[in-house]
Amino acid sequence: MRSKGYSPVHDAISRLAAVHAPTQSLMTTGFVAFGLGVPLYGLALRREVPGPAWVAAVTTGVATLGVAAAPLDVSSRVDLVHGAFASAGYASLAALPLLAARGLERDGRRGWARASRVVGVASAVSLIATVAGPAHGLFQRAGLTIGDAWIVATALSMIRHDSHARLPS
Repeated sequence: MRSKGYSPVHDAISRLAAVHAPTQSLMTTGFVAFGLGVPLYGLALRREVPGPAWVAAVTTGVATLGVAAAPLDVSSRVDLVHGAFASAGYASLAALPLLAARGLERDGRRGWARASRVVGVASAVSLIATVAGPAHGLFQRAGLTIGDAWIVATALSMIRHDSHARLPS
């Protein structure tokens, strides 16, 4: 779906959920779904990977709910609150795979640990680049997509691992 006057390269994702945006309800629904789902994933991650990574997942979800609750263009004060929630969400999403790496390594999952470090750094660099230039929408999408893809990959791995654990021997 394309919104008139909106550039995915130059505009932040939150512009799609701004007050009076034609996509506000759809994007806000997406934020809420993500904001509820990622903490649930975090609880599963807590059982699966030792260490504090699950806290970063819960933080990411709560921050996303804050982004949904404080849409852009309500007022300059609400925009600042929105920015604070978005920044917390960025930081916790990038930290999530980095925090998981140590626990994964301790469990002997060295490949996952290495991949987690690469993903965390790539996500962080992309999200930091959102403040650097005119293509901040592109960098935001890259950083968020990298982090989200890691969540999906690890969730699928946990599901696969759990289903194998329940199979009779």
